Amino acid sequence: KFLGKNIKYPTYFSGNGVQGKVIVQFVVNKDGSIVDPVVVRSVDPTWKGSSPRNQDHAEMETGKQRGKAVRVKYTVPVTFKLQ
Repeated sequence: KFLGKNIKYPTYFSGNGVQGKVIVQFVVNKDGSIVDPVVVRSVDPTWKGSSPRNQDHAEMETGKQRGKAVRVKYTVPVTFKLQ
């Protein structure tokens, strides 16, 4: 849900018909905050992307291991398709 609400595709790329899959990686801390966002693969080499960092609205559900909150690293594919 968080990614769906917060992803913004750069106007330059949408205006020039650039589309495809972007691979993003980030860590969700024990408190649900998102840190260390990285664009691992982009649809265009000039786009590095950005992500909220340690902001109140940038929280996700924490990972659990044996009932305790733990840090979790996610790698997520995001497909941008223009209509």
